[in-house]
Amino acid sequence: MGFRTGQYDEQLEERTLSSEEVYSGIFLRVQRDRARAPDGSVVGREYVCHPGAVVIVAVLGDGRLLVEHQYRYPLRRVFVEFPAGKIDPGEPIEACAIRELEEETGHRARDWLHLGRMHPCIGYSDERIEVFLARGLEPVEQRLDAGEFLELDALTPAEFEQAVFDGRISDSKSITAYFLARPRLGRDRPD
Repeated sequence: MGFRTGQYDEQLEERTLSSEEVYSGIFLRVQRDRARAPDGSVVGREYVCHPGAVVIVAVLGDGRLLVEHQYRYPLRRVFVEFPAGKIDPGEPIEACAIRELEEETGHRARDWLHLGRMHPCIGYSDERIEVFLARGLEPVEQRLDAGEFLELDALTPAEFEQAVFDGRISDSKSITAYFLARPRLGRDRPD
């Protein structure tokens, strides 16, 4: 048995029969759909519509990774995570990454690499997060959004990994971004 992309797609696909928006907020929407399942039955599907986001693995000159300590209200606690933010309507993903790194951390990067995409909540959201690696950092003015509060920190890759394995870092976007960036960390030159 091997991984074969697309082999089961058609036989597992669900067809949308109807869709209604049940909530529209500041940047999230909630949809309630009816769909035809592969066996012909009609099923209900509720999901959150999200505009998409970016996450940035920002590498300081000494090889440490720039992280943020930020309170996340839904879970009522502070998380350690990489800089990240929501993509504005019509905004190119690269522009969003550049903007978020500067606003949240007060750093600009000379070298950027798009590492891929992740989908953090596939059971109940259409959110996608674009993952970037940023190197060649230089300080600029930090410009946090109104109501945004965070503290910056820096961890070596080994410290980051240890914090993942012992549960101090549990943010899925940061863990995924780290492991996508890991093969490129410690290199002297940008890709």
